[in-house]
Parts: sequence; structure tokens; C-alpha cells
Amino acid sequence: MKSTYLIAGALAALMLPATAQAHRQWMMPSATSLSGDDSWVTVDAAISNDLFYFEHFPMPTDGIAVTEPDGSTGRIENAAKGRYRSTFDVHLTKPGTYRIANVSTGVMGSYMLNGKQERLPRGTTKDKLASVIPTGATDVQTAEMSNRNEIFVTLGAPTTTIFKPTGTGIEMVPVTHPNDLVSGEAATFQFLLDGKPAADLKVTVIPGGIRYRDALGQMDLTADKDGKVVVTWPEPGMYWMNASIGGGREGGPGGMAGPGG
Repeated sequence: MKSTYLIAGALAALMLPATAQAHRQWMMPSATSLSGDDSWVTVDAAISNDLFYFEHFPMPTDGIAVTEPDGSTGRIENAAKGRYRSTFDVHLTKPGTYRIANVSTGVMGSYMLNGKQERLPRGTTKDKLASVIPTGATDVQTAEMSNRNEIFVTLGAPTTTIFKPTGTGIEMVPVTHPNDLVSGEAATFQFLLDGKPAADLKVTVIPGGIRYRDALGQMDLTADKDGKVVVTWPEPGMYWMNASIGGGREGGPGGMAGPGG
């Protein structure tokens, strides 16, 4: 007998400079696979030490984007921010797979001016970089940052239109659909870096519920030459997947969920 479990595919794909990240960022949908022609999903979003447990800080919702199964832009509704978590709803009115993503990009760095080191203002973007570096600055050092946190929810039969890569940063192109995973069986995911296979990319997978067990249960994987990793889910539940490059620690902002019924 084969039991099928569905993934709340929350993917954390990070490109970070060499700064450690203290907490994990994640989103948790109320369901990952729904039936009918019209439905709703409620999403919890937070930044915490313990996966899928609210104990540190709410995730901002102003940067969250919804991509509908046909590639059009959806929206979140009823967003609210609490002390430890944010929540919002997504109305599913089209059949297929939706992407719910929190994506941010920016530039971090420093420069020397009049013998003193200054840092770039928070929120600096690539297109505004030249305007924030004053005349006379020397020893300018910058690093681009791209943070992608995604979950996937399906109404009816799974579809794949939303997985077309943009060619920017780290992206996941699933070989196995993230809403069609089976506990105890292997699933394959391909990672791209700026549109090309991310060979040797380090990927971390952690089961949820770490607050209530002694062992973290972390799986450390390395992508092959085609940027692919194979994950065998040890048991049903929600899993967090993180892929990072540039020195950020595994377990930094971002997150995934795994085979969850």
C-alpha cells in the first residue's frame, strides 16, 4: 500500500554575503492541496528559531506576491501582523498550482570617506547604488543579496506553468511536483543560479516540529552537475528546505515545507 502526502513547498533560496543569520524565515499554509472550483488558504508567516512555531518575530507581508496557475498576478487578502507572526489569506479561483512568495533583493556594502568606514544605507538596491555612494568615497565594497521564500498550493490537479525560471538568483525548478510527494520515496528538485544549473549547491532539509525533539533531523545535500538534489522524505510532515550561497549559514532566512498530509 502506498500513502501519498503533499508538500507545502516552501523554498528558501538565498544569496548572501558572509554574515550569519540568526533565525529561520518561513511560511505555513493551512492546506497544500485543495479540491473544488473555489477555495481559500490561510498562511502563517514568521521568523523564528523553531520551525513552524511562533516565538520571535512576524514576517512582513508587504513584499509577498502571488502567482496564479496561468502566470497572472494574484493578491493576498486579510493581512494582519501580530507580535510573533503575520497571517494572510489567498483566494484560489483558478485550477492548478499557485506560488506564494516573499522575494527581496538588495545591495550591502561599505566605503571609506574622510578616513572613516561608512556602510550603505539599509534598503539600497542595485539601480540606486551609484546615488548613495558620495563623491570622494574609496575602497567601495559591495555584495548583492537575493532572498526568495516560496510555498506552493494546488487547487485541483497540479500544474507547472509557475515554475518557469526568471534567470535571477537561486531558483528551484522541481522535477517532482512539490504538491505531489510521497513519504518514503525519492523526490528530485533542480536548482538554478542565474538561469544555469547550480552545481555543488549546498541544500539543507529540516523536518518541522524541532521544538519537541532532541535531534534536529537535518539532511545536508549537495547538488550534482545538473543542479539536482534527491530527497527521500523519512516520514509525513512539513519540511523546510534551504539553499544558500555566499557564506550565510544553513538555517538562515527562508524556508520550505515537506510531505504534509
